[in-house]
Amino acid sequence: MIKTIDLIKVFRTEEVETTALNKVNLSIEKGEFVAIMGPSGCGKSTLLNIIGLLDNPTDGRYFFNGEEVSKFKERQRTNLRKGNIGFVFQSFNLIDELTVYENVELPLLYLKVSPSERRRKVSEVLERMKITHRKKHFPQQLSGGQQQRVAISRAVVTKPMLILADEPTGNLDSTNGEEVMNLLTELNNEGTTIVMVTHSPSDADKAHRIIQLFDGHIVTENIRQIL
Repeated sequence: MIKTIDLIKVFRTEEVETTALNKVNLSIEKGEFVAIMGPSGCGKSTLLNIIGLLDNPTDGRYFFNGEEVSKFKERQRTNLRKGNIGFVFQSFNLIDELTVYENVELPLLYLKVSPSERRRKVSEVLERMKITHRKKHFPQQLSGGQQQRVAISRAVVTKPMLILADEPTGNLDSTNGEEVMNLLTELNNEGTTIVMVTHSPSDADKAHRIIQLFDGHIVTENIRQIL
C-alpha cells in the first residue's frame, strides 16, 4: 500500500536548511499496524505528513496504493486523501463551533454523501465509539478521552483504507489512552492499515512492526509476533 524510495524532505529558510528526512526507504503492506518511534525532531511527523499526502517530498519517490504520488499538486493530494486516509492527532483537531455529530459528519459532506446516508453512517460510528449520548455537545464540553473518540469517529466514518495517528494518546491519561489503543487495534483487526507515531513503548507494543527513526534515517525495524 505504501512504498517510499530514497525519500528526502528539506526545509529551507533564508538562513538555514534542515534535512528532516534523508533517503527513507519504507514499505507498508495493506492491513499492517506500524509504529514509528524516535526522539523529538527526528522526522516522525514529517514522514507521517508525506504518507498522508499533506505534503510532498523534496526528492525521492512515494507510491500510494500502487500509484506514484511524489509530485502531486495540492488538489490531487486532496482528492486522493478523501475517503482513503483518516487522521487522528494528539490535539484532536476538532472544530469547536461544530457539535460532535457535525464534526464526525464533515468528511461525508466533503464526499457529497446524501443526507440520509450521512445520518446512517454517523449514527453507526458514534454508537460503535460509545459517544452517541454526546452527539449534541461541543468539543469543549467533553473530556480528553471523549474528544479523542470523536476524532477517531471522524477518521473512520468514511471507512478509509489507511489511518494515520500522530501521538493519539499523548494528551490522555492511562485509562483513556488504553481505550484509544484498543479501538485502533480493533480497527486494524478488521483490516484497516494503521501507521502511528508515538513516544510510548506500551502503545508501540500494539503494533506489528516498530520503526525507529533518528536524524531523518530509519535506524532499526523490529517485527513483533502478535499473540
